[in-house]
Amino acid sequence: MAPISLLVVLLMSCSFNHHQLQLVLANNPFDQDFSYMKSVHNINGEEEIGSSNYNNNYYDYIIIGGGTAGCPLAATLSENYSVLVLERGNAPQSHPTVFTLAGFFSDLQKQDDGTTPFQSFTSKDGVGNRRGRVLGGSSMINGGFYSRADDEFFAKSGVEWEMDLVEKAYEWVEESVVSTHPRLDVWQSSMREALLEAGVGPDNGFSLNHKVGTKTSGSLFDQFGTRHGAVQLLNRANLDNLRVVVQATVDRIIFDSTTTEPSSSSKPSAIGVKYSDSKGKSHKAFLRRKGEIILSAGAIGSPQLLLLSGIGPQSQHPNVGKFMADNPMNIINILLPNSSMEPSITKVVGINDNYFIEPVIFQPQLNMTSGSLAEKIPGPLSIGSLWLANSTDVKVTPNVRFNYFDNPIDLSRCVMGMRKIGEMLETEAMNQFKHNGELLFSGPSLPNNNSNNWEWESFCRTTVGTFYHYHGGCVVGKVVDGDFNVMGIKSVRVVDGSTFNISPGTNPQATLMMLGTLGLRCWEKGQENDELAS
Repeated sequence: MAPISLLVVLLMSCSFNHHQLQLVLANNPFDQDFSYMKSVHNINGEEEIGSSNYNNNYYDYIIIGGGTAGCPLAATLSENYSVLVLERGNAPQSHPTVFTLAGFFSDLQKQDDGTTPFQSFTSKDGVGNRRGRVLGGSSMINGGFYSRADDEFFAKSGVEWEMDLVEKAYEWVEESVVSTHPRLDVWQSSMREALLEAGVGPDNGFSLNHKVGTKTSGSLFDQFGTRHGAVQLLNRANLDNLRVVVQATVDRIIFDSTTTEPSSSSKPSAIGVKYSDSKGKSHKAFLRRKGEIILSAGAIGSPQLLLLSGIGPQSQHPNVGKFMADNPMNIINILLPNSSMEPSITKVVGINDNYFIEPVIFQPQLNMTSGSLAEKIPGPLSIGSLWLANSTDVKVTPNVRFNYFDNPIDLSRCVMGMRKIGEMLETEAMNQFKHNGELLFSGPSLPNNNSNNWEWESFCRTTVGTFYHYHGGCVVGKVVDGDFNVMGIKSVRVVDGSTFNISPGTNPQATLMMLGTLGLRCWEKGQENDELAS
């Protein structure tokens, strides 16, 4: 089917107000397929969202969170089932900047005013962080780098993966949203050479797979600088079976009261959700027989919602919110002599068993251009926890502490990675970025004494930041089983990064989209096996 024009789709999605329509139409620098907008609604205080097609607001699946995992999950489930997606953010068309590379750099400079496509929060470690707050989730606000998971992630995940299905799921995503012909700008190509000169080999050319060495990988940004996020996977849905409600904040999961009584011998059984629209009006949606609620609200939202729904230590689920982790980022910023260099996003990565190195450059500011080299450690091994800041209000961000570098192995890996960046700075590939024979830095430079471990460890601790790759809180084997069912609870699954015990590869979004795509195939296969065994 040919893409439907933006005007037609928005007119069909009449639940968006006139001002929003005019704003989107006036700011349409992107050429994308918005067919999915037929299923997107913003109810804005309306009494009912259901229609005769939705059996009085009953669904086979209710997905909480229309993000990086939630969108492909909704698309695949809608092939055979009725699906309701509840997304707390707005449609991406209300944030035109998310579609362009220039808009990505612009959004990096913005402060969270409550209406941005991202929500800012600061962990108890003192490190600023962000969450996606838009249909499509963090895939609509990140740097777009796309690379598949490493073997260690699959081996340690606690899930029995059907690797042929995993491969097909990755391919399903890639044929829809991934650019596999990246053009390397000056900074990316130069850092690629510097990585190889510094011994981060072999040269793996272009590959979407995780490979030790230096490689170029895919991107959600195409050759024209247009983003294709997870939201576009909704175009592969059966739109007649799909309803997406934006600016719909789920307050709690509703359970069958007969299963939550102290005298009940049955597992607590979910029957629906209670949520609020953008005007604060409360609504409910319910499951059909054998239906399921799937949390895809991310590593902050999913454990928070379980806790708010009474699924936590008080209900014999002590691990909800535990085993939180965030891969620390340490970075150096080099002032570049050529202020006319084009903005750059990561398309190259150096991969070692102990660290990953990614080059980034930001838009020039004040007639200066800063090129960045960022290091990330795998895992990590250091873990923290999440706990409620408010026991009733989902809009209050929960407390979280990641305990960066609490495990000495993480700190040792950071030192190794930053020393490797130091070696990169000595390569011939860096000569073109020197001022009168020297590299100049914006912010901290690397320690001068290469043999003083304490100085390097101090550098890692004092400059720690984040790639926004936090995960955990509903970890497989701790909160959910290998099929992502919440253990001890009926009709609730979690399908997002909160189930991960380590971050997949260099960047998690490829695997999050794969996971969403894979869900239906794995569950149906499991049901077939159960039926054969019975």
